[in-house]
Amino acid sequence: MRRTKVALIYRQTKNLRAVQILLGHRSLESTVRYLGVEIDDALELSEHIEI
Repeated sequence: MRRTKVALIYRQTKNLRAVQILLGHRSLESTVRYLGVEIDDALELSEHIEI
């Protein structure tokens, strides 16, 4: 999947986990780096995601 498409999906949904699954990344950190998400945004989102 192209970076542009997953970036658009992320911007519309703010769902890092869904993007992680679509990309096949093992770690959320890889997805964050791939998207270039700011650390503050990632931390804020991680507070809302339960494991």
